[in-house]
Amino acid sequence: MTLPISPRAGSASARSAGAARTAPSRPKAGSVFERANPLAKLAALLPVTAVLVATMDWVSSGIVLVAAVALLPLSGIRVGEFFRRAWVLLAAALVSAWGTALVGEDSGAVLVEVGPVSISEGSVLAGLATGLRILAVALPGVMVFITTDPTDLADALSQRLKLPARFVLGSLAAFRLLGVLTEEWRTLGQARRARGVGTGGNPLRRLGSWLGQVFGLMVQAIRRATKLAITMEARGFGTGDRTWARQSRFGAVDAWVVLGGLGLSALAVGLSVATGAFNLVWA
Repeated sequence: MTLPISPRAGSASARSAGAARTAPSRPKAGSVFERANPLAKLAALLPVTAVLVATMDWVSSGIVLVAAVALLPLSGIRVGEFFRRAWVLLAAALVSAWGTALVGEDSGAVLVEVGPVSISEGSVLAGLATGLRILAVALPGVMVFITTDPTDLADALSQRLKLPARFVLGSLAAFRLLGVLTEEWRTLGQARRARGVGTGGNPLRRLGSWLGQVFGLMVQAIRRATKLAITMEARGFGTGDRTWARQSRFGAVDAWVVLGGLGLSALAVGLSVATGAFNLVWA
């Protein structure tokens, strides 16, 4: 985690900063999305998400989904890693599409009818639109999440959006603790299995064992959070005026990312209206 330098901490590096509030930003290597400023990626994602939330049709959702898949090589994400993180979303989209097709309002020709259950052309299109909408909203967000370094996001939020540094750095520290708590959960499970706790018995006993492990993790989380808060306060993280180890900049890549998001949202709306599939949610 990049440590911001507090003037009140008395370090030589803070005093030598002088009028320069930040050091030059370090050059970034990697994919286009990894080099882009986190705020630029969020700004590109916002109009696309707004379009998908406002309308439910398969054309706009399909366009955004195709664009997300086409841009996957620019993100530098391996296909296996992407599906490992997004398989839950894929399953949720399939279940939602199937459920909507079953219980959706019938319109058009009836394709399947078994007793009280019927599937028509209209319900199939509604299910398709629902599934594509879930994927189109979620997958670009997964790409942004994977390609964004939390420290870069914290730098951008504090330096560009002028959010309180105390809040931003506290959130960054909490986010960093998620990985530690994940490893702590795995360690607790291994220790309990080594002692023969929660490895068998009826479901109620396994549930009780699981709740005990949850309680143990909660105790560890409180202990670690308390130590981290005291350490950060002692190192000057709670001061108001501060310098930063890296400067958050906007460049040509960021401009293209934002324009790409605006262009994609405009293309999705335009083609949806042109094909007659545009369907406002609140209409």
